[in-house]
Amino acid sequence: MIHDTSRIMPEPIPPHLLGSASLTPHGSFEAGSMQGFELVYTAGFYGIDDSGTIRIVGRFASDQSQPQLDDPTGWNYTTVEASNGAVLRIRFDTKGNVRPWDRTLEIRVVRGYLSEGDTITVRFGDRREGSPGMRLQTFCEDTFEFRVLVDPIATFVFQPLPEQPTIRIVPGPPHQWRLVLPTLRRPDEPFRLSIKADDIWGNPSDQVDATLSLAANMPVRGLPETVRFPAGQRSLVVDRLQCDRPGDLVIDARDGARHLARSNPLRIDDTAETPTFWGDLHGQSEETIGTNSAQDYFLFGRDLAFLDACAHQGNDFQMSGQFWNDLNRITAELNQPGRFVTVPGFEWSGNTALGGDRNVFYFHEGRPIRRSSHAMLPDGSDIDTDTKTAGDLFEALTKANEEAICFAHCGGRYADIRLFHDGRFERSVEVHSAWGTFEWLLHDAFEMGYRVGIVCNSDGHKGRPGASYAGAASFGAIGGLTCYIMPELTREALFECLRRRRHYGTTGSRLHLDVRMRFAGEVTVFNDDPDIMATFGTPASEVRMGDIVDAGPNPAAELDVSVLAAAPVERVDIFDGKRLLATRRPYDAAALGRRIRVIWEGAEYRGRARQVIWDGDALVEGNRIESASAINFFNRDKTLDIEGDDRLRWRHLTTGNFGGFDLVLAGRDGGTLHLNTPLVKESIEIASITMEDRVFDASGVLPRRVRVFRLPDENNAFSVRFTQAIETGGEGDHPIHVRVTTEDGHQAWSSPIYLI
Repeated sequence: MIHDTSRIMPEPIPPHLLGSASLTPHGSFEAGSMQGFELVYTAGFYGIDDSGTIRIVGRFASDQSQPQLDDPTGWNYTTVEASNGAVLRIRFDTKGNVRPWDRTLEIRVVRGYLSEGDTITVRFGDRREGSPGMRLQTFCEDTFEFRVLVDPIATFVFQPLPEQPTIRIVPGPPHQWRLVLPTLRRPDEPFRLSIKADDIWGNPSDQVDATLSLAANMPVRGLPETVRFPAGQRSLVVDRLQCDRPGDLVIDARDGARHLARSNPLRIDDTAETPTFWGDLHGQSEETIGTNSAQDYFLFGRDLAFLDACAHQGNDFQMSGQFWNDLNRITAELNQPGRFVTVPGFEWSGNTALGGDRNVFYFHEGRPIRRSSHAMLPDGSDIDTDTKTAGDLFEALTKANEEAICFAHCGGRYADIRLFHDGRFERSVEVHSAWGTFEWLLHDAFEMGYRVGIVCNSDGHKGRPGASYAGAASFGAIGGLTCYIMPELTREALFECLRRRRHYGTTGSRLHLDVRMRFAGEVTVFNDDPDIMATFGTPASEVRMGDIVDAGPNPAAELDVSVLAAAPVERVDIFDGKRLLATRRPYDAAALGRRIRVIWEGAEYRGRARQVIWDGDALVEGNRIESASAINFFNRDKTLDIEGDDRLRWRHLTTGNFGGFDLVLAGRDGGTLHLNTPLVKESIEIASITMEDRVFDASGVLPRRVRVFRLPDENNAFSVRFTQAIETGGEGDHPIHVRVTTEDGHQAWSSPIYLI
């Protein structure tokens, strides 16, 4: 008789018999700093048998530099030796263990064995032969583990040591000050000014010790002339401020004669129907695949990213029932109407063939988690509540009459909304996150006739919701934000805002965007989508972003767009669905100067391996480079270098978003620009470059291209307002929306106005 042993789980070895590990030095270390560590594993009772293995693993989210075994003078040089001379085989694999502990240094005994008390010494960043050390991860973590797993009997069953070596990763000194204001308030409506100083990697520093002078460009009641920022504190909030007259407010901070920062602008508008609020509703913590605890995640969003609204989205197949209950407790405790709104939810993480990633948000705590699977959960007692496809998820939400909102997004698994979509719940698509820019997801919705809004979030794993930066990993973007247009900061108002698509998304900037459409006569505005649910219509002659409008057979209208940004506006593109109707720039051809902008953009494909490598160089022949500045070089390992007065070299990547550089030339029109990238190689006469894009297309599955155009030498258009005639014809919906691009590389998208 043959016995099936595939389902027999081995009995674990008692943890105290597995051995122990020690780490020197220990304590607190600056994020992103170069360090050297010695980890000593001491074998336990069973030793390590011939072909037995230990693994030293790190979290998926960590961007700590990878060990290398070959160059004793290079970064990250790592050595391993056994005290008894046993022969070891060492390899590093970024996906060498079970998530989230998948960054793996594997040490296998291939000749000999270890007895109790024998040691294996691992030197990370071994400096004995000239290596500068290893670079720590670039974001903070209270308990960064060098997690040791042991397979002493060579069964390929790995168990963690009962006590793990840990260090604390802390912020560095201040590098960039940030002043954050809301973006829209009415006169006499209270607001706050939030202040922090990030270190070089984007971590709010606790090493500030300064008295700041504050100055506004218009009268602000309650604004002190100076504020004290004491050492050990990571942020400062000046509350209960008011302006009593309309205008565009900015506040500057100085330390003596040194200018530190200027805030984003705040529009004080006496005609505004409602204020606006900012949120990041998508990210994870260490209980799934992120960093730091869920409690810390929300507190960072509230106190260090200065969010108004925040939600947690853990992968469902990794969320135990206990963690789901804990998360509901945290959102209930931290939800504070008028100050900080939290929302309970989870990420439905089905494979793309089953629908792909969806964010699920509940109006109330205590609702069931409806997982895509129990892939990483040994307790299957509630497996009957799983929803195996996105369609099953929507059906379960319907049957339970849930008050829920869903987003489709692209992270690892991308949402296939052509396969499954339900407009009763799935009200928006996420077009940008730290994983890249995904306008193709919005285009899928247009092609299918769905009526969705646009959101942007971080989908961050570094414990920094609302302020998610690329660090040293190969992330091509920083996290996004969504601006919610709603009368008050409550969960009720937020859900109504989401249902009405009354919001816009940005790639991380806090800019004011107002988009309205005006009609010569009355039109009908629906409270909800009349194609999928019973709703009512009301007459109107003006509508706003997110509205669904029956404008009759000839919907001629005027689109009124107002932008107020922290950087000059480069352009505003107006779309009818995927079709570009017009591009509006705040300058004309007569203003163009010696500044040439080169942009590369795109993604390889929709899945995880979407990075496009743009490493290349540019040669200016017959002219001279006076200066060059990088655009969207978020990763500090990516560089733009000037060589002499005629050549640039760069290392860069995109994941659906864009990067590039500005080039200021000595002569306006003379010479030739030679571009050399892996996908585009072109020679362009400089005199032929105008403000219209010269496009060099290298598209594959998704768009990939280089654009070259000319800008004014100086653009001071921080505020732009215009009216554009809109005439649409033909069958079907006309989703009218705008995309704003600012000179610092940020973008914003308005949720469409749907003319039906």
